[in-house]
Amino acid sequence: MVAPDKTNPPPAPAKPARRAAAFQRMRDAHETEMAEDYTELIGDLIDTLGEARLTDLAENIGVSHATAAKVVKRLQRSGLVHSQPYRSIHLTTSGRAMADASRRRHQRVYDFLRAIGVSETTAEEDAEGIEHHCSEETLAMLAKAIEKLTRA
Repeated sequence: MVAPDKTNPPPAPAKPARRAAAFQRMRDAHETEMAEDYTELIGDLIDTLGEARLTDLAENIGVSHATAAKVVKRLQRSGLVHSQPYRSIHLTTSGRAMADASRRRHQRVYDFLRAIGVSETTAEEDAEGIEHHCSEETLAMLAKAIEKLTRA
């Protein structure tokens, strides 16, 4: 058993309403996580290859063609993409906005992790999950920290 650290006691538990709000924010982030990942990837494919195909999505996300097709249908119903069978997938204005915001968050987290010495591979893998759960306040503070770390 580890003795409690009396010099640095743990913070008092958050009030129930505040804790509930934090858990709600995480549930909301989990709900949009897949849409953000897919729109970001679709945007990347369009920007680098000129088009986004279902086969490329499935391969890059690491899922079956059928799974990727189901997600694309969901994205269509949400107004984030439009496509026709056997044709490229295109982002709507809302989809492009989501993709760009997700890419910016991802890059900010990645840059911070690299600035504190995390390896390139690990930073890329970790940023992929963390990006969905950072508030705007946290992202702003990461930007300030990156600036300080890279100036030193």
